[in-house]
Amino acid sequence: MGRGGQGTRLPDKADAHTACRVGRMLENLPDFVGHALRDQRAGLDQIAFRRLPLRGGQGAIAVASLAFVDHGPLPATYTADGEGRSPPIHWSGVPAAATSVALVVEDADSPTPHPLVHAIAVGLPRGDGSLPAGALDGGDAAPADAPDDARLGRNSYLQHGWLPPDPPPGHGPHRYAFQVFALAGDAPLPDSPGRDAVLALLEARAIASGLLIGTYERHDTSVSASEAASDSVPAGAAPA
Repeated sequence: MGRGGQGTRLPDKADAHTACRVGRMLENLPDFVGHALRDQRAGLDQIAFRRLPLRGGQGAIAVASLAFVDHGPLPATYTADGEGRSPPIHWSGVPAAATSVALVVEDADSPTPHPLVHAIAVGLPRGDGSLPAGALDGGDAAPADAPDDARLGRNSYLQHGWLPPDPPPGHGPHRYAFQVFALAGDAPLPDSPGRDAVLALLEARAIASGLLIGTYERHDTSVSASEAASDSVPAGAAPA
């Protein structure tokens, strides 16, 4: 769908369509399926922020939102249960050596081998910056009100833009990782990167990173609200 930068490998069509089918299967699952998959999670160790050995640069960028606090719940308006718009995000502490910024949003608790990708944006301006609500909503190849060099990558449904959180009912809280990366160098960026391509790009050029986590959960409707609240933390889940 796009051209990869030097050293970048795009996933083949079979892998991409498999990821898309798996993602679609997670929509509108009955409660008992979400509960049965409760211990099946990609894990925080699989998100891009954790996979990149940036040493002193890891966590150097401060990422925040006016819509939610770190490890706090995402308002429903930014999910599949509401308007489904992307939330506002801002960041600071980008190193002076950066030539551009990239954003990757992943679901660390998706019941899949790898985190589900909810948004990718590359070519964002270097330095401190922000994206308003709805900037990643898609329909175009670039984020709203972004410079010409900025572009949206492909989420796990092979679409450009924001994939609203839609966790299975009864699966427990899902942690959505909003990850900001500072990139060095001036090699061309891929036009429409998927997860494999953006990971290769980050491994080659990322010099600093930041992380903000928002949570969202659909309770199992077959149990009472008090039972759901007492069982809201999945086994083995720990704060980042």
